[in-house]
Amino acid sequence: MATQIQYDRLGGPEVLEVASTPDPAAPQDGVVVAVRAAGVNPIDGKLRSGTRPSAPITEPRVPGSDAAGVVLSAGSGVTGWAPGDEVVVREARGAYTTHLVAPASHLVRKPAAVSWEEAAAIGVPAGTAHQALVSLGVGPGTTLLIHGGSGSVGRAAIQLARRMGATVVATASPANHDRLRELGAVPVAYGAGLLERLRDAAPQGYDRILDAIGTDEALEASFALVEDRSRIGTIVVGPRAAELGILAWGGGNPVPLTADELRLRAEAYPLVLDLLAEGAFQVDVARTFPLVEAAEAARLVEGGHPGGKVVLTP
Repeated sequence: MATQIQYDRLGGPEVLEVASTPDPAAPQDGVVVAVRAAGVNPIDGKLRSGTRPSAPITEPRVPGSDAAGVVLSAGSGVTGWAPGDEVVVREARGAYTTHLVAPASHLVRKPAAVSWEEAAAIGVPAGTAHQALVSLGVGPGTTLLIHGGSGSVGRAAIQLARRMGATVVATASPANHDRLRELGAVPVAYGAGLLERLRDAAPQGYDRILDAIGTDEALEASFALVEDRSRIGTIVVGPRAAELGILAWGGGNPVPLTADELRLRAEAYPLVLDLLAEGAFQVDVARTFPLVEAAEAARLVEGGHPGGKVVLTP
């Protein structure tokens, strides 16, 4: 029997329950993966709580979109993958499980040098960061401001932007400043006087801004620093993007990602996995929980500032 975490009504972490289900069979064009680690992302809680709208719940829903594991079985139409292959599953549906069914087209080979926890931690953060930076036009000579630099997306964006040749300034609480410096950013604290501190951190001015926190403070500072709002992008206040005149990718944006944006998110997986294997990218895994303690993992993530990525290990 497979074990999965599911919910049948909207609510807080307490609606998550552990359930046993029959082992799934691989579809013709897909595989069954024995999950070794699953990433916990803020979007999981937003969908479960109803903060982010989704279709009505008609049957138990399994959260999670990031997973890594071993192929158990493959459908008759699958080529290039076989039982025993170690993989990362991108855009997984229902990753909080021991047995995950996934399209073969969504598999990425996991390098041996990358741990299960790291492999499960990169998906949403790295995919979002890579796509947003490319869509913003970040490149050599760019001065980029990241609001919310200590989150998983922010940490990924700092490293990827530095590889693109950008100078990066990132806002975060002082407790995270040393780590952001290690990743290559100039850290700036939130709070009163933010705008002045940001100007002092980059006297040359800012070319692009990525908002990963969505506070009024961050948005107001952004508008004061960059006149052309098409150079400001958000991943958290999508519903307000059109009104504010800024770019948005996800974050509740009613406009879905374009085919090109989806392609950019997909290409981040092999890119970042290779960098991880080379020691040229870092993932901060703050804590791991057994799968059956998914509710506790959710509480940590939804409480804010977990200090890195939270991962479930079936």
